[in-house]
Amino acid sequence: MKILILGANGFIGSHLSEAILNHTDWEIDALDLSQDKLGASVGRKRFHLKLGDMTQEKDWITEHIKQCDVVLPLVAIATPATYVQQPLRVFELDFEANLAIVRQCVTFKKRIIFPSTSEVYGMCTDTAFDEESSHLVTGPIHKERWIYSTSKQLLDRIIYAYGKHDGLSYTLFRPFNWFGPGQDTIFNPKPGGSRVITQFIGNVLRGEDITLVNGGAQQRCFTYIQDGIAALIKIIENKANHAEQQIFNIGNPFENISIRQVAEALVTLMKQYPKYTEKVNQTKLMDMSATEYYGAGYQDVMLRVPSIKRAEEKLGWKPKVDFMTGLKKTLDFYLA
Repeated sequence: MKILILGANGFIGSHLSEAILNHTDWEIDALDLSQDKLGASVGRKRFHLKLGDMTQEKDWITEHIKQCDVVLPLVAIATPATYVQQPLRVFELDFEANLAIVRQCVTFKKRIIFPSTSEVYGMCTDTAFDEESSHLVTGPIHKERWIYSTSKQLLDRIIYAYGKHDGLSYTLFRPFNWFGPGQDTIFNPKPGGSRVITQFIGNVLRGEDITLVNGGAQQRCFTYIQDGIAALIKIIENKANHAEQQIFNIGNPFENISIRQVAEALVTLMKQYPKYTEKVNQTKLMDMSATEYYGAGYQDVMLRVPSIKRAEEKLGWKPKVDFMTGLKKTLDFYLA
């Protein structure tokens, strides 16, 4: 099997590439702007990397879609601060650039595995979000945070329609707060410039206090990257066509914890690294309003819990790594 991964140097793409090379006989054609996260894959016989921008390398992408069996377009902006500050950039990359890939998969009859997002559920009031029955609820237009969610949701609907009416072979997967080694750079000082765990690690290393937006009361189901990739491998395998034209929540409903608890756990664990003990002891947890941190266009979600019944039944998958174990592995990567 030949896999085309667009955005291979990203958090998911780099881990997925390594897992494919280590545990399967599949071949990978890959595209991304850089390769700093791909050290374990570059140079290996079944990994073929092209450095370039997916919005510029259109001929290369077309040729490789024709040659591959499965397409994973993983390129996206996925940081909430950018949703508020540069919403049109989010739309142009996350929606427009990926729509072109979807349409080529229809034209050349290729299977697409598309990264939806837990954010499509928005402010859904269900206690657990179900792929088939939960309503997708977003806020008013002036809350620009929702441009990411609605861009992804519209692509979900387009892919579904192509599947129903044109026979497109697809799987949609919705990651719920995947985290782990190599997620973001911890050296980005911009508030909101990386995702929450790497942002907090960077705060400590730079001698800054940890900022908790709205007190950190929001709860998330953190999913360790190793578990997420295990699900993706099963989706690509598609044994007995169990992933065909399906939507899967990929998350860990057993690890539903608040952002404040994340910060407290991180501070506790970082004290185990002698080199950083002094900085950790100086770190304080500081509350800040979402408007002050992100801007007026932000709106938050207090609870986001996936139902994973479908993934359990159709893929035989469930998460195995608890949050504290995953956090320790993440800190070992960044601090060792």
